[in-house]
Amino acid sequence: MPKNILSLVSLLFIMTTSSAQTLQTVPSVNLEQYAGKWYEIASFPQRFQKGCEGTTAEYTLSSKGYVVVENRCKKGGPDGKESYIKGKAFVVKGTGNAKLKVQFFWPFRAKYWIIDLADDYRYAVVSHPNRKYLWILSRTPQMAESDYQGIFSRLEKQQFDLSKLQRTVQF
Repeated sequence: MPKNILSLVSLLFIMTTSSAQTLQTVPSVNLEQYAGKWYEIASFPQRFQKGCEGTTAEYTLSSKGYVVVENRCKKGGPDGKESYIKGKAFVVKGTGNAKLKVQFFWPFRAKYWIIDLADDYRYAVVSHPNRKYLWILSRTPQMAESDYQGIFSRLEKQQFDLSKLQRTVQF
């Protein structure tokens, strides 16, 4: 291979590998603190959430070692029809509880990575390592704008395409 083509190939390899940085999770998650009700503040729109408002997720620790996941939303406003799905989340060993696999339909499991988490568990940010899924969650239906802007800034550093991020209507 001619030297200038080899240099070009090397440059392209460096550019593509450096821009595809590995998604970082938080070091550890206390699942007892994480359990409870969360309100979706913003997300990357997904087909399975089309038309959802007032979206919540509730996590309950199971005595069998997994986390029960219950997702709800209203379609068409506060008085609209409720959409509900229940699943299970399994901790990936050796990840400090920051990586889980969520299963709504057997045998399929999706990666659920906690990539940002307030010290007092007032907010959490969840994604998938491919960065195509993103949810900003809060313990309350509204989030302080300073928290949201801080999360937004950290997500930019993790190379998310934040032009896709949409705020969720909460009631």
